[in-house]
Amino acid sequence: MNPGGRARIALLLCLSASATLRVGAASAATPHTSLPTIERQVMCVTCKIPLDVAQSQQADRERAFIQSLINEGQTEAQIKHTLVGQYGPTVLALPSARGFDLTVYLVPLAAILALLATLAVLLPRWRRHARDQATHAVDAPALSSTDDARLDADLARFD
Repeated sequence: MNPGGRARIALLLCLSASATLRVGAASAATPHTSLPTIERQVMCVTCKIPLDVAQSQQADRERAFIQSLINEGQTEAQIKHTLVGQYGPTVLALPSARGFDLTVYLVPLAAILALLATLAVLLPRWRRHARDQATHAVDAPALSSTDDARLDADLARFD
């Protein structure tokens, strides 16, 4: 082979190696989506339970559909978007954090904050009331001599 041919072959080998490295780096940059990852995040549309525990024909069809999307190289977000387009928003295990669905997240948070505020107001009152009750118990009036004698007699019967 002539020196020009060897140089061309070396150049082609370098370019193909460079292209291979770029493709490998690009595929490493995008995380690989797996079926178990998606199954935990979506629901079976007929069973209304998470897909990873559903055992029905529809669940098997959904798994096969998701696997075909994974094989196409779609990302997790793209797969979820496709599933919502195919089955509606109820296919997602968690509601979106927009619009009316936001109440799913805000109502429990508001209830917890209201409970904490109520405790912050009532706890000092309860402690003050208990402290006042303890001081009133100490200030109880002494028994008269007849009541004291009768109490001693009653206690003596039980000994």
